[in-house]
Amino acid sequence: MNAGDRREEIIQRVRAQGEMSVETLSEMLGVTASTIRRDLARLTDAGDLARTYGGVIAVSTESESTLDERSLEAPEIKRALGIWCARQVPTGSHVLLDAGSTTAQIARALRETAPLSVVSTGLTSLQQMAGAPDVEFTLLGGRYRSISQGFIGPITEVGLEKFTFDFAFLGADAVTAEDGVCEATPEQVRLKELMSRRATHVHVVAHAAKLGQRPFHAWADLGNGWTLVTDDSAEAEQIRAFEARGITVVTVDGMGVAQPPRD
Repeated sequence: MNAGDRREEIIQRVRAQGEMSVETLSEMLGVTASTIRRDLARLTDAGDLARTYGGVIAVSTESESTLDERSLEAPEIKRALGIWCARQVPTGSHVLLDAGSTTAQIARALRETAPLSVVSTGLTSLQQMAGAPDVEFTLLGGRYRSISQGFIGPITEVGLEKFTFDFAFLGADAVTAEDGVCEATPEQVRLKELMSRRATHVHVVAHAAKLGQRPFHAWADLGNGWTLVTDDSAEAEQIRAFEARGITVVTVDGMGVAQPPRD
C-alpha cells in the first residue's frame, strides 16, 4: 500500500470509528507509529482529520453553526427554558453548565438562586455569572473551541472529574430518543457523557426544532435516567418516543412554566 492509499484508508477508518489512536492505526495498517504520525500530520494540515492527545478524530462534513449564530435561533424559547431550569435548582446547590447559547440563559436565570456553586465549560456562562453576588463560579479550562466558545479535551475532562454535582444542564446540537445527544465531534460527545456521570440530576435542554434531527454523526448515550427539557411546540409523538425509553420529558411554555404535551 502506497502512502496515498494508506492515508485514504486512515480517513475511512477514523470516520467509521469517530476516533482512533496512533497505536491502533499502526497495528491495523502494519506500519510504524512514526509513519502514522507523519500521515496524520499531512491529513490534519489538509483538514481531513483533527488531532487529539495520542490520536485523531473525524471532522464532520456538516457545517456547524457558531455560537453567535445559534444565539439568534429561538431566543425567547431559550430564555423560557432557562427560567424553568433555574426554578428547579434549590439555593445552595452545586450546578454544572455546559457551553452553549441555551445554557447561557440558564446561567442568567440562576443569578436569582444564590447562594450557589456553579461550574461551567462555557464562556457565555461566565459572562452571565460575572458580578453575581454569592455565586461561586468555576470555569473549566482546556482546549478552546471558538465556534462554541467552550472548552473540551483531556484537560477539561480531568478538571471535571474533581467535582460532583446536584444538577447538570447540557445543551445539544440535536436529540433523538434512539441515540441520545448529537454533537459535531467525538470529543464533545465524550465530555457530555462524563458530565452526565458526575451529576445526580441530568437535564438536556433543547428547543423542539432539534428533536429527531441528525446533523452530525457523533452521539452521546446518556442512558435512560435523564430529563429532556423542551418547548411546548414539541409534538406528542416526539415526546412519547422519549418516554418509551424511560426518559422524562418536560415541555415549557413561553413564560417558563411546564405544560402538558400537545395532543
